[in-house]
Parts: sequence; C-alpha cells; structure tokens
Amino acid sequence: MTFPSDAQAKAEILATGRKIYQRGLVAANDGNLSVRVSENALWVTPTGVSKGTMTEEMLVKLDLDGNCLEGTHKPSSETKMHLRIYQEDPLIRAVVHAHPPVATAFAAAGIPLDRPILQEAVVQLGTVPVAPFALPGSQGVADSVAPYCKKYRALLLEYHGAVTWGDTMEQAHYRLECLEQLATVTLHLHTLGCNRVMPETLVHQLEDLRPSWGIR
Repeated sequence: MTFPSDAQAKAEILATGRKIYQRGLVAANDGNLSVRVSENALWVTPTGVSKGTMTEEMLVKLDLDGNCLEGTHKPSSETKMHLRIYQEDPLIRAVVHAHPPVATAFAAAGIPLDRPILQEAVVQLGTVPVAPFALPGSQGVADSVAPYCKKYRALLLEYHGAVTWGDTMEQAHYRLECLEQLATVTLHLHTLGCNRVMPETLVHQLEDLRPSWGIR
C-alpha cells in the first residue's frame, strides 16, 4: 500500500471534516481526523476547532511518537488514540473520530452493534464492539482502543462517541456513515419490537464479498 501525499492528505481531512459537520456527526469542536503520509508521519486536526471551518494552515504534521514536524496549532487532544491505532496496524492510513448521535447513544448505553441486520454493515463493518471508558485526551483512551485495531473496522467508545479507520480517508469516512446508519436502523428495529437478524449462511456470503469491495 502506498501513502497519500501531504497535499492529498490535507485536502481529504478538510473535505471530510466539512462533510461530517454538515451531516451532524460532530457538533461544536467535536471529533478529530488524521491521515498517515509515511511510515513515521501523519497529518491531524487541531484542538478546539470546528471540523466544518478548518483551514489547511490549522492542520498539524506529527511523527508516530507525537512530535510536531509541521504546523503551529496544538494537535487534537485525542491524538494519542490516532497514534496508537496506526502503531497497532501499520496498514491503516486514516482515522476518523466523531460523535454520531445514534451510535453515541449505543456507546453511552454500553451496547455493541453486533447483530447482522444490514448487508452494507456486514460487509463494511462486521461487529462493532464497545471500548471501555477512559478520560478524554488520556493515554487510557489509546490503551482502550488498542486491542480492537486489527480485528475490527469501527469501535464505539463508552460514554463518548465512535472511531473508524481504513486504508483511505474515504473508506474511514464511509465506515463512520455506515456505522451511524446501522445504529439508526438497529434503534428503529428495537422500536418495532423486532429481533430479526440475517441467517448465518447469508452473513458468510456477504463477508466473502469483502475483497471485491476493497476491504481487508
């Protein structure tokens, strides 16, 4: 897998930041995004800034130890989580952390999204577990997500929000939207009193489609 250029990474972060803000997947200055551009460097969003109004000058380039390489703004307080995800799986190229309302409700309730009810979610996400709570900006957040990085594609953060990752920023972003859709449909099914799930044979058939969808 190749890395995106600095220019491409910054453009993708800004574009995705606007999209998730406009869709209401973050509010105020919530959330953070990053793109890895080399074996030891990534671009990350700054702290305290709305993802809908960021500019290129606000972005910060770091090494995988968290040292600043470029930029004058303070990086996001959740940068430790991003760094840990990249360290756990070197093939990951982008990370999106947001607070999508319905998915965050499941995170607050401590309920994983682990029931196969949507074909897109089965292919794109699979099971979405809940990582135990850790104080915002602490090393505990990074430690809480570490066990999930290689086996899963998305994660609920208890009492906090959600994080997705992927081989590209587009893939990480799509997974976030898919996660919120899965949470919303799951909630509607609960309201209907419906516990119906896909047959296991169908789940396996959908999982077999992943390579053709560009999913590791």
